[in-house]
Amino acid sequence: MADYVHGFDPEEQLRLQAQGEILAPMVYREVDFSNCKHLLEVGSGVGAQTRILLERFPQLQITCVDSSQVQLAQARINLASFGDRVRFVEQDGCSLSLSERFDSAFVCWTLEHVSSPIQLLVRLKEHLQPGARVYVTEVFNSSLYTSPEFPHFRHYFDLMSSFQRKIGGNPDVGIALGNLLTEAGFSTCSTRFDGFYLDRRSGEKRKIFTAYWKELLKSAAPALLASGDCSLQALKLMEEDLEKIGNDQNAIFFYQFVQAKATL
Repeated sequence: MADYVHGFDPEEQLRLQAQGEILAPMVYREVDFSNCKHLLEVGSGVGAQTRILLERFPQLQITCVDSSQVQLAQARINLASFGDRVRFVEQDGCSLSLSERFDSAFVCWTLEHVSSPIQLLVRLKEHLQPGARVYVTEVFNSSLYTSPEFPHFRHYFDLMSSFQRKIGGNPDVGIALGNLLTEAGFSTCSTRFDGFYLDRRSGEKRKIFTAYWKELLKSAAPALLASGDCSLQALKLMEEDLEKIGNDQNAIFFYQFVQAKATL
């Protein structure tokens, strides 16, 4: 795994849970595990996506894999009410080694933090049954567009993406999902785009989504500031720009992520 740009403090753990709920209508628009029973989730973190999966598909039993002991400890608390429908494994997804095979898998906002996404997908494939259904959802930061430009927001966003590359991640990995899954040996793969498109028709969603983006970008601030790649002034100006986007009904905000559906 590459370093995690957003950190592991309690505030970030809460942000991840809120993020899961805010993005769920987009992320799960076409996700269907209704005929599956045993799902492998790699990069499960604090269990934000796991909770949604367990609630949407009550027949599922989920094995959560994450390399962070801190995140898994919080996931055990967050998902305690689901009892034995969920279990937790502390492993690096790139060297995954489990005794069983699964009929489904879910990977969300994980490959962007992995130094070798293809290695993780190959290891994932080795733990799946023939015909297993897989969904992988990932960022595509180069898709960001605003009008007007909002240069301080763009500057900070580019700093975060550059820093993520420097520590071994890939903020544009989503656009490569089709190639990666095909190279890893999945027999079929389809991709779709989803995300944020805010213009004067967006109404109250504008404030909700820009507030989400502010918290997302602020979560990277401790690492960016510690590295010297960002200043407090840049952080402040980024927040001010997002406030402007939230309040200006004529502003346009566009960002796309990529979701791939694959089978063996």
